[in-house]
Amino acid sequence: MDALRISATANGLNYLPEYLADTTGLFRDAGLAVTARACDPWTGVLDDLASGEADLALGGLWVPGMYAGSSRELTVVCQLNHQAPKAIVHRGAPESFTLGDLGGKVVLAPGIGGSAPYAVTAGLIRESGADPDDVTFLRDLSTPMMVELFAAGLGDAIVLDLVTALEVEATGQGRIVFRNLDQGGIMPNSVYYCRTDRVEELRDRFTRFTACIDAAMQRLPETPAETIDEILTARWPGKDLDILREATRQMSASTVWDTVAIDPEGSDRWMRMLHESAMLTRIPGYHELADDSFMKDYR
Repeated sequence: MDALRISATANGLNYLPEYLADTTGLFRDAGLAVTARACDPWTGVLDDLASGEADLALGGLWVPGMYAGSSRELTVVCQLNHQAPKAIVHRGAPESFTLGDLGGKVVLAPGIGGSAPYAVTAGLIRESGADPDDVTFLRDLSTPMMVELFAAGLGDAIVLDLVTALEVEATGQGRIVFRNLDQGGIMPNSVYYCRTDRVEELRDRFTRFTACIDAAMQRLPETPAETIDEILTARWPGKDLDILREATRQMSASTVWDTVAIDPEGSDRWMRMLHESAMLTRIPGYHELADDSFMKDYR
């Protein structure tokens, strides 16, 4: 068995195909002994790559984007999410809500786990023809803290992962008025990346790993509910199983887990959004970020 070590930025439901590949033996059958850990703080994935403690990092494409052209050379191997499964929960929003309705409002965008909740939302607001500068964003605090403050009356809306959005909606504190799954379009979200200088050393393992993730994505819709429930309860024992099931259903019905292959136009779009939020010094092209050879069989 060949070892492959992953450091992830979180333990997220949007990572379900990886968990399925592990649980059902896909990695084992491909001759891979895959181990993974979630880092807290998430920036530990970069430390683990640098030290060699991890072969792959799992996290947002925005990280390789921000480091493009720097001395920290990173290469994306494949993606785990074809969309960004975020949602906006709003209290008192009109039934005909549009992103332009956030103008003049206070929006909580958790940021201790990264800047994507803000950057994606600001980018989508720009694409809608509205101006994110008309919105007051509260950032840089953790999701649990932001959710608690939202429940206490702070802000008009909050940007959340789908599971937490469903949890907040269930409390009656607000309703989901915007889902990226519906209106956010294609956007490479969570990806696997490595140190560029290790690509050739690990090429065979990365090739088998990518094939396993692809197989898990294809098998997911046909996987028995009992198997999915086992993963959900093992990974998130304190969560409401019905909410986890509903979030899984919604993601499965979208294109989140459609392919391991990054859409080049989707990558360019995400980098443009980041640049518009002053998070990049320049816009790196798709082929600067990714080694296409691992994904070409899945286009």
